[in-house]
Amino acid sequence: MRWTLKPKPEAHKLKHLMEVLQVNEVVATLLLQRGIETYEAAKTFFRPSIEDIHDPFLMKDMEFAVARIDKAIATDENIMVYGDYDVDGTTSVALVSSYLQTIYPNIATYIPDRYEEGYGLSFQGIDYASDNDISLIITLDCGIKAIDKVAYATEKGIDIIICDHHRPGNELPKAVAVLDPKRDDCNYPYDELCGCGVGFKLIQALGSKRGQTVTDLFPYLDLVATAIAADIVPITGENRVLAHFGMHVINSAPRAGIKAIINQLKKEILTITDVVFVVAPRINAAGRISQGLHAVDLLTEDDLEVAKQYAAGIEEFNLERRSLDQEITKEAFLQIEKLEEQERFTTVVYDEHWHKGVIGIVASRLIETYYRPTLVFTKSGDKLAASARSVKGFDVYNALEQCKEHIIQFGGHKYAAGLTLKEENYQAFKDAFEEVVKNTIDNTLLTPEILIDKEIELKEITPKFYRILKQFAPFGPQNMSPIFMSTQLQDSGWAKCVGAEKDHLKISAVQRRSKPISGIGFNLGDKISKVKNKKPFDAVFSIDENVWNGQTTLQLRLRDIR
Repeated sequence: MRWTLKPKPEAHKLKHLMEVLQVNEVVATLLLQRGIETYEAAKTFFRPSIEDIHDPFLMKDMEFAVARIDKAIATDENIMVYGDYDVDGTTSVALVSSYLQTIYPNIATYIPDRYEEGYGLSFQGIDYASDNDISLIITLDCGIKAIDKVAYATEKGIDIIICDHHRPGNELPKAVAVLDPKRDDCNYPYDELCGCGVGFKLIQALGSKRGQTVTDLFPYLDLVATAIAADIVPITGENRVLAHFGMHVINSAPRAGIKAIINQLKKEILTITDVVFVVAPRINAAGRISQGLHAVDLLTEDDLEVAKQYAAGIEEFNLERRSLDQEITKEAFLQIEKLEEQERFTTVVYDEHWHKGVIGIVASRLIETYYRPTLVFTKSGDKLAASARSVKGFDVYNALEQCKEHIIQFGGHKYAAGLTLKEENYQAFKDAFEEVVKNTIDNTLLTPEILIDKEIELKEITPKFYRILKQFAPFGPQNMSPIFMSTQLQDSGWAKCVGAEKDHLKISAVQRRSKPISGIGFNLGDKISKVKNKKPFDAVFSIDENVWNGQTTLQLRLRDIR
């Protein structure tokens, strides 16, 4: 691990913020690192307001989208709400379809089959719309590159409204409306919305024409918060506001489908981390193992008892997903060990039998071990499909763009992408990808980095300090849970390995006669020799609460020790 301590803020800015907010140096430092330099900016950060949710009509083409939907309603057309099969796509479809059904009955939903149709707007989906007299399709979390599909739909007399948040190509599809804040010609004030966030802007615009306020649409924000958490978009600006109010809905009045999932948790208050690791994987499992429409059915069901039945079925998919994930990861490790004859800058593996629904998870697992840009391929019909994942600081999407002569199609983000290619091009692509990464990556990026916000003393960790830290939530990209470093620590004699495999480290740390504070380091069991016998050590950690026997205490969540 590379430990990187963030630079100290400018002294005059630090002094100013400490004075105007009446906070200590640590809190002021954390705020400045997040770009918060004034009292007003801090107020917006700590007290998200509905006033900070932007006017949806600032988004390019929103007027066209609303007018086309109103026309469809006025002339009794059939409307299809179409979305990708992951969490962002299924929550988007649930959100827009359930809203439209409150004002109009002729609404169908469609999620493409991951295996038969692949990602995005499909010819099969358009044919289904044509066969069912559907004349308007609203795509969510996909469509921004579907130039040929939109043209095909137009030939069949079907209009398309695209709601997407992925990077557009050089040309936009000729749709009725293209809602995407990443369009070069779109001046919407915030361009990091997820797909469900763009869907929310659409219903906000439709609602405003019907006299509805943002507050009236709050019940939909549990879906938006779930998508924000799962899609790993920045928790800044409007996303922070939507996530803040969405988490409030999840914790106070979630829809039946989300309630059915969280009923399995023994937690009174869920954090956005719980949504990432508990709620999202279950919603995702439907599209990975079976069909994403199962997730839409769950998320649009009003009856809690029926929702519980849907959730039980989805839990079965989730258990199967876990089993496949573990099995394929082991096989990938064996394949890499056989191939590792020389130093490589990438990990690219392939097996035609691997389940397409979990190759993205496997790619993430491989990065945890090998830490380099990674692609996991499997057979998909007569082609190969892959999920790409990257290391922090390296843009895998750009790398794929430089290999596009070997690729049929690709799409995604800086750190995660998907692609398809012909089987005969696999080796040529693999060699080209290795060469591109080798020539463009900074070698330091191949060692995992822990970015440390501030060095602190253990005595600074108090209940009051932790109460302020909690107000920095919800956490996520560009507002991660603060990471601290403390030096010259000693274990007070309680260090031990815990867990079924004894792979976790439990300590009780002191620093220059401070009160002891417990610490837990998951998967740090091999570091016990560094802390035994009261050897001095440095630690990187976040701070959280430990509840045991009804008692709540603060603890260090250890990230690394040296």
